[in-house]
Amino acid sequence: MIYFDSAATTMQKPSAVAKAAYYAIGHMASPGRGGHRPALLAAQTAFFCREEAAELFHISKPENVVFTFNATHGLNIAIKSLVKPGDTVLISGYEHNAVTRPLAAIDGVVIKVATSPLFRPDLLLRRFEEAMTREVSAVVCIHVSNVFGYILPVAEIAALCRHRGVPFILDASQSAGCLSVNFEELGAAFAAMPGHKGLYGPQGTGLLLCRGDTLPLLQGGTGSISASQQMPEFLPDRLEAGTHNIPGVAGLLEGIRFIRQKGTDAILRHEQTLVAHAAMGLKRIQGIQVYSSGAPGTQAGVLSFNLSSMDCEEVGAALSRCGIAVRSGLHCAPMAHNSAGTLETGTVRASFSVFNTAHEVDFFLKHINRLAERH
Repeated sequence: MIYFDSAATTMQKPSAVAKAAYYAIGHMASPGRGGHRPALLAAQTAFFCREEAAELFHISKPENVVFTFNATHGLNIAIKSLVKPGDTVLISGYEHNAVTRPLAAIDGVVIKVATSPLFRPDLLLRRFEEAMTREVSAVVCIHVSNVFGYILPVAEIAALCRHRGVPFILDASQSAGCLSVNFEELGAAFAAMPGHKGLYGPQGTGLLLCRGDTLPLLQGGTGSISASQQMPEFLPDRLEAGTHNIPGVAGLLEGIRFIRQKGTDAILRHEQTLVAHAAMGLKRIQGIQVYSSGAPGTQAGVLSFNLSSMDCEEVGAALSRCGIAVRSGLHCAPMAHNSAGTLETGTVRASFSVFNTAHEVDFFLKHINRLAERH
């Protein structure tokens, strides 16, 4: 199978990821739950993973790297730590349901949306400046649109937040592993990311980078301060109730090591080269609408398109029968589709990883061309 769905999950992983997870299943117990070798080995693995993540994302304290189930889990912690009933929160017009649904669940929250056309970071920044009025108490912004690969100007938005004293939450679900995420420079309150996408870790893993006060979503055992009925005040224990997914953490550790060895710049260049190749080929096919950027540096390794004569779900199913995995529909981000004018149609999305090749893109283009000719 040719796998072009890495924006959902990078199914192709470095071999060390599976080996580490398998080893952990047979040799590691739970960190903080015993002084024996299996428990100590698990604790060491968890600490090494925090250290590697702290280095990659430029966070000074490894203990402020918190393990989560996924980015959605981390975003829920971040949002519910900062946003109170009745607050006004400013977001971009490209947010995922992992941001909008937790906000909608808080009573009386006013959601302001900074909207702008696709691939216009200059205009989006202007919209943020205009919308960040005095009542805004927090800003949440995605780094890269999971639908269109649009790289939002988060460094400038974060700087605006710092200038106005407004807490900033970064959704790095599509950027962690392929774009530089410098937590210290951003000055963000939180940054959430999955382990199973650009970090090449197993499903069911994620990271939340934390700066200040946090509100636990879960209460329970942490292996520390066990006599108290309150959650510990210190990180990471405050946010990590219950048994850790140590096989997942062990695999994630190897995924992060792979990223650091490859370098995010090299990974981004590879993915952007494939996106440019695919976009150019698609634009040559009659009846194809391609959502691509002509400006350098504004699109990562995600490309959406539509075939005018077929429903996007039909295109995805036809490609699957040819052995090509893409994703079709709204991609859990109706707001992004509304901003781009594709809410009624959805899109077919091809998303790339470091393991994809130009030859695979050529095979994909050949089958898209055949579909267009038949319809």
